[in-house]
Amino acid sequence: MLVLSSPSGAGKSTIARTLLENDGGLELSVSVTTRPRRGSEIDGVHYHFLSMRDFERMRDTEALLEAAEVHGNFYGTPREPVEIAMDEGRDMLFDIDWQGAEQLKATMPADIVSIFILPPSMTELKSRLRRRAEDSDATIQTRLENARSEIEHWRDYDYVVVNDDLDRAYAAVRAIVIAERLKRDRRPGLFDFVSGLLAERTE
Repeated sequence: MLVLSSPSGAGKSTIARTLLENDGGLELSVSVTTRPRRGSEIDGVHYHFLSMRDFERMRDTEALLEAAEVHGNFYGTPREPVEIAMDEGRDMLFDIDWQGAEQLKATMPADIVSIFILPPSMTELKSRLRRRAEDSDATIQTRLENARSEIEHWRDYDYVVVNDDLDRAYAAVRAIVIAERLKRDRRPGLFDFVSGLLAERTE
């Protein structure tokens, strides 16, 4: 379970999208949200957009692995698709904030690899939010204020990547994914392979 978090505008969604395009072994966990859909977003692809009533129903019936309030809107991770993917041995990618990451780690601590994406500066973060041209000035200001409190949680993550260059940041995240997949405990077939190696006679 690969968790990517960052303040809004720092680049986690772009890095996540590039990972998915280049790694057939990763599947995106599509979050549910009560936030209004932006013009560039597709329901069921970027998020599942729900009413507050439907969100509360999922949360109250434990159909969500985690849920959090961000910028006055609610977000959550549907439980069923994650459990199906894990049972089938597929890796899941989560584009979520620090609150969701904390809840996932509490639920499945051994299965989580977490990466926090930092902007190179607050000035650049503001410029990126403006270039995105999807939020009002008031919303951008709120996101910048919240970014400072979000960045304070960088120590809670396994890895930290500064996105001063998108290609370099993506390469760093890709390297982390490769290394984590090579860890001994994530390769159950390796034990039988080594046993076979040691049993093999070369005479």
